Amino acid sequence: MNQEPSSVVLSNAQTTSALSARVSTLALSSLTRQTQTLLLRMFADPYVLEKEDKAELVTQLRECVQKYPKVSELRVLLGMALCVNLDIHPAIEELKESVKLAPNSFIAQLKLGELWMRLRVIDKAGEHTRLASLLAQSLAQADLARKQAATIRTMKREGIERGGYELPFTTPLAYLRRLAMRQRSQAIAPAEIQ
Repeated sequence: MNQEPSSVVLSNAQTTSALSARVSTLALSSLTRQTQTLLLRMFADPYVLEKEDKAELVTQLRECVQKYPKVSELRVLLGMALCVNLDIHPAIEELKESVKLAPNSFIAQLKLGELWMRLRVIDKAGEHTRLASLLAQSLAQADLARKQAATIRTMKREGIERGGYELPFTTPLAYLRRLAMRQRSQAIAPAEIQ
């Protein structure tokens, strides 16, 4: 029986999606009980994790990512754990790879946007957060993306970007103000000596 080409493509896409979901589930279920406990603690409050716990979590997640390198969700978890462990550059790489593996993943886009936001790279943060809001499939996801986007808009409006405040004329005015104060202090100092 001949199938139409579009139905074959749709069938292949559904099969690929189902296989991907199974692999993701298998990969996530392969996490040890200890790793799952550390992840739960990290999600509840990352500040309660001891330095050794953070390092152990990163190590265990790296091993899992090596086993299942194509699972975007594992890379998101590893990226988050690296952020908690203050390993920023590896976290960026893992979250970028997660987005590359699954560009239509809400959580991958949201977390990469959040990392860029925390690093004050506002344009990249805004773009990934916008994509996350378009990918949201529930009110809770939409609310998370909306709140993050609002924070990014506030940061942009207040001029908080990488490199500090960059509002027009702020730097020249600050320079002129410092120069005037320095000149005043130099004029006052010799008068005090006499």
